[in-house]
Amino acid sequence: MQIIHISDLKNYIGQEVTLRGWLFNKRSGGKVRFVILRDGTGYLQCVYFKGNVTEDTFDAADRTGQESSIEVTGKVKEEPRAAGGYELDAKGLTIIQNANNYPITPKDHGIEFLLDNRHLWLRSKKQVAILKIRHRIVKAIRDFFDDRGFTLMDTPILTPNAVEGTSTLFETKYFDLGSAYLTQSGQLYAEAGAMALGKVYTFGPTFRAEKSKTRRHLTEFWMVEPEAAFFDLNDNMDLAESFLEYIVQTVLKEMKNELGILERDTSKLENVKKPLPRISYDEAIEILKKNNVKLEWGKDISGADETIISNQFDRPVIVHRYPAEIKAFYMKRDPENPKIALAMDVLAPEGYGEIIGGSQREDDLDQLLERIKEHNLPQEAFEWYLDLRRYGTVPHAGFGLGLERTVSWICGLDHLREAIPFPRMIYRNTP
Repeated sequence: MQIIHISDLKNYIGQEVTLRGWLFNKRSGGKVRFVILRDGTGYLQCVYFKGNVTEDTFDAADRTGQESSIEVTGKVKEEPRAAGGYELDAKGLTIIQNANNYPITPKDHGIEFLLDNRHLWLRSKKQVAILKIRHRIVKAIRDFFDDRGFTLMDTPILTPNAVEGTSTLFETKYFDLGSAYLTQSGQLYAEAGAMALGKVYTFGPTFRAEKSKTRRHLTEFWMVEPEAAFFDLNDNMDLAESFLEYIVQTVLKEMKNELGILERDTSKLENVKKPLPRISYDEAIEILKKNNVKLEWGKDISGADETIISNQFDRPVIVHRYPAEIKAFYMKRDPENPKIALAMDVLAPEGYGEIIGGSQREDDLDQLLERIKEHNLPQEAFEWYLDLRRYGTVPHAGFGLGLERTVSWICGLDHLREAIPFPRMIYRNTP
């Protein structure tokens, strides 16, 4: 008898098959037993009628505990009322391991209990849906850049210096060479890659030692960072909006079932299409003033401010040209106004905040040296980075997209902790 997956059922209607997985749920009704099987590809209702199976099989359907590993056999039937449109007219049930007292039951559990049991919580229907959407977003990210001539570049996780500032670094001793740090970003190395390959992207874990407990922060998260030679700020914004449109529309098209499980209001995602609205930092300040928020020019836009701004639009909004003093040393100043950095952020709607941050990079050696001094950074640590301006410098730009923030927004989650399999936060590093 053929062993198949639930996702293959449409090809086996009327045939007897075997499936393997775990008992997701069960219920009884007189002379019938309903066993819900999950196998990672879907969910299947297996129906056992007392007169059609042996006593041992019928009893097994009763004594099998939640999340027991099982093997079922039977005939595949179309059933429009069942989840997935199929059910199994079951004949056999083999218990591989009978699980007793599974800790996560259909009742409500507190979030701390669920996080303590994250290794088991991942099996729940909503968490499976989130992980599948995350997987599809990752594939969409790779497809987008691969199809547009970008080369994937793997950058170090252990680095000798900071990218965004020393206050949010995880430090470790590196043999006899002193300190090393868990990377905050692959950007500086991606710039070197762009000078070699033209267009590159990095995609991997990054670490920020921020003592933040908000729903928007994790200490370990994944980030994708494209970098392109001969790009300016406008090219960067064009790329960002095409990128977001591609990701969101791909998920809407291919993950309808999972979005349905999450009860996501997809009408708010359907608007994510080019062109995205673009406003300057100055215009953002005006929006805040109209909403009774006084933000002094030169101050950074807070998470609450981002929500007010994004609520004015029906899709993500790009905020560009920030005060240079609140931005990183490597961001290029506006030639028409040195107080302005050629930076941009993309704010997601529905209160999800910044999901993309980027800029045109400073390509002038003297200007970059001046920025390094202004930020009190050790020049010797950046000599290799300065070489990129000494030998064949060109205008270039890039950005970083936080994967978990993007997953959280697309899935409509309340907190980033569900957007990654095992979240790391200021108060948690287990399981």
